Amino acid sequence: MERKSAKTKQHRKRVATCCLSNQLVSHHHHNLYSIVTETTVPHLCSRCNLSKLNQHQFTMANDRFKYKLEIQQMMFVSGETGEPSPETTGIIEDIVRGQVIEMLIQATAQAARRGSRSISTDDLIFLIRHDKAKVSRLRTYLSWKEVRKTAKDQDRDVDTADLVDDSAAGDALKMRQKRAKISLPWEVASYFSEQPPEGDDEDDEEEAEANVATLARLKSADERTKGMTKDEYVHFSECRQASFTFRKSKRFREWAGFGSVTDAKPNDDIVDILGFLTFEIVQVLTEEALRIKDAEDKLQVSNKENDKKRKRDRFLFDGPGEGRTPVEPRHIEEAFRRLQRPRAKSKAMRNFDGGGVLKTRVGLM
Repeated sequence: MERKSAKTKQHRKRVATCCLSNQLVSHHHHNLYSIVTETTVPHLCSRCNLSKLNQHQFTMANDRFKYKLEIQQMMFVSGETGEPSPETTGIIEDIVRGQVIEMLIQATAQAARRGSRSISTDDLIFLIRHDKAKVSRLRTYLSWKEVRKTAKDQDRDVDTADLVDDSAAGDALKMRQKRAKISLPWEVASYFSEQPPEGDDEDDEEEAEANVATLARLKSADERTKGMTKDEYVHFSECRQASFTFRKSKRFREWAGFGSVTDAKPNDDIVDILGFLTFEIVQVLTEEALRIKDAEDKLQVSNKENDKKRKRDRFLFDGPGEGRTPVEPRHIEEAFRRLQRPRAKSKAMRNFDGGGVLKTRVGLM
């Protein structure tokens, strides 16, 4: 009886401490030997409404993802009006991290071919050279970044006496507003020692040809922002500034595993380019997932027998239950699968490898 009462008191005490806090619990395993181990895993009891073990695992899983808010903002800019689930943003973060690691590996190999240990900006741009629209957007981003940097340097050097002269101030303003042209070493123009004079018409034609996708995105953003209020547009503009790297350089380096992927320490320009490309990856994934979901929704509507064919306008801040359901993880996975399809040019060369199954690398988006 004394042993039974002692066990009952011990059980009640353990249950009480279980519901209040996590505590070291001794687990006795009676196999060939009696092993006693102490672990920080909380004890489970019937009085707890939520299993503390599941809660612990859920917290550990959420700690692995560091860019949930940024990804939600990027998806909102890309056309996702609903609030995606943590599983959806987690899958996107894993995909983006895999893409960043793959870019660092390929860029490091590219730098090694030219006899260098450090990655340059040209090594990263070379990886996406086939996507002319993306290269054009990246060059525009880098050129305006150079303009801002030059303007800051000039502001430090300009004296107050120089501002009195209107002509000097006008020339300085023109020099600041002129974008720096980013030349790439694999372009035909770089093969010649003498370069033709720059013409605005030629640059405009090249940008117009390469920026078809950019113009389509700008048109879509313009259509979305036409009926916005002031507060809605402020929220939209804040979401457009979401970034993996802006004021988060240290966290991004740790998240991407710079120390384990590449020996050299990438400079700030490399981090900025990766920040631009990560935004592009989230945008491409979201746009493709939205197309997949729209096709799926249309198919479900067409298969309904009693379809009333009612149309409802989509508003900017419609919740998941009000207007439409958000993108699900399976849509992201299907979008990633479609974006990993080999190009037609590389697919044709597989006819000469014997017809076997090849292990391919992860394709860059």
